[in-house]
Amino acid sequence: MSTPETAQTLRVVTIDLQGERFALETRHVREILDPGPTTLVPNAPAFLDRLINVRGRVVPLADLRLKLGLAPSDTTIDTRVIVLEVPLEEEAVTVAVLADKVHEVREIALVGMTQTPRFGLRCRPDYVRCIGQLGDDFVIVLDPGPIFAQGRAPDPVPATHS
Repeated sequence: MSTPETAQTLRVVTIDLQGERFALETRHVREILDPGPTTLVPNAPAFLDRLINVRGRVVPLADLRLKLGLAPSDTTIDTRVIVLEVPLEEEAVTVAVLADKVHEVREIALVGMTQTPRFGLRCRPDYVRCIGQLGDDFVIVLDPGPIFAQGRAPDPVPATHS
């Protein structure tokens, strides 16, 4: 996990995934779109198996719920696509992610930021930039670099119960 910058706040956009609140730093966010048509990519990792058209560019579409070990869900009226620029191997890569709901852009005071615990999280600690406090609640600020890094072992597939 990275250590927080010396600035007093961290600017994030807050999102919901399967009823849980997460955040992404706005420095990674390029735009937020309504969902549109997607194209399935055979043999791609389950969390990154679709492509979308973003202003004439072909962009991979990730379902972070799957990557974070959450259950997939259907698209709703609140579902949004967040287009990100992710630093990978010294290069910025454009990728889009699904969010069940986008809430707001806000500042999180670094005073409320804490180190990522090594246990008690549903997702891998290296996917977490930090944990911030929003009012009385905590929010996990995701680090998209490790989430999309190449050459990592695949995440375990969440068990499904029939």
